[in-house]
Amino acid sequence: MMERITFIAVPNAGTGENLLDCGQLEAAEKYPPLSGNEWNYRRKARLSVRDVAAKGRVLVGFRERNGRFVADMSECHVLRSEVSDSLSVITTLMEALECRGSIPQIEVACGDRQFALIIRHLEALSETDKALMRTFANDTGIGIYLQSAGPDSVVLLAPEDLQLEFAIDELGLRFHFEPLDFTQVNGELNQQMIMRAMELLDPQPDDRILDLFCGLGNFTLPLATRAGQVVGVEGSQEMVERGTSNAVLNGLANVSFHATDLYQPCDKAPWPKSTYNKILLDPPRSGAQELLPWIGASKVSRVVYISCNPETLARDADILVNQHGFKLQGAGIINMFPHTPHSEAIALFERNTDGTDE
Repeated sequence: MMERITFIAVPNAGTGENLLDCGQLEAAEKYPPLSGNEWNYRRKARLSVRDVAAKGRVLVGFRERNGRFVADMSECHVLRSEVSDSLSVITTLMEALECRGSIPQIEVACGDRQFALIIRHLEALSETDKALMRTFANDTGIGIYLQSAGPDSVVLLAPEDLQLEFAIDELGLRFHFEPLDFTQVNGELNQQMIMRAMELLDPQPDDRILDLFCGLGNFTLPLATRAGQVVGVEGSQEMVERGTSNAVLNGLANVSFHATDLYQPCDKAPWPKSTYNKILLDPPRSGAQELLPWIGASKVSRVVYISCNPETLARDADILVNQHGFKLQGAGIINMFPHTPHSEAIALFERNTDGTDE
């Protein structure tokens, strides 16, 4: 019997209630929504910088809706409070720089205890400007990185001992990361999401788990605290190196990471040749359609799928259920981005063992 699977995401700035409708799947459980603080949650952002000569001022803020103007901001209640409280002093720094007209944007990246600015500059910086930035960083504790071209050009200016990190408190894990690494925007919801994924995947000492699109090990390392062996696969070699170093940082020896483009055939990679009984999927918005035939042909009995796009989750759920013999056991919403129309979802699939497609 073919099942029609529909996920409907509805914008909601509140608790995340009723954001996900699992449509015609009567057997699927609807998990309680994950939600947290609606304010001061955002730990990554891109701020525009505009030197407005007519006003004799520099504006630092988000672009307005039409994209032509930069909002005049002295605070932002969505950004982490330490960032919001620092907007005025960041603006003052920009106004003091000789290069203020050649700085188009500042990226913000927050760890649990410190945050950093990645200052994009279109022209070489004078020693005077570098000295001002160093003094600012050392006086405030706000890290400053400089970016003269693409992501590979990012270098730390000050403080010299800056190390961004976040923790998963319940599991006693620490993650080091670089300012342009992908990390979840909402730290509180990331912790909840990890623990929900752990609950659904239920890692056991005899499990061999595959974490696809693993990034720097956001799920890989938590799973490794309970599973026998965990293998993380990610397209970025840099993220694989970060995951490996974070495994060492946390004393986890039952983890390995591999760099593979998961949207291309993986036949020559070493990891598909192993056997796994559980999989965690956390793909980008385009989903994981290319991997589903391999998953279907594998001996995997349980899949936890985390999605930032309900449309591709619905597509991939339909394929897993109607083509590869899995059953959707449940799904729930994660209100990762309050005050926006975006949401994430988590779904549990288990392979049918009764010989039916229902």
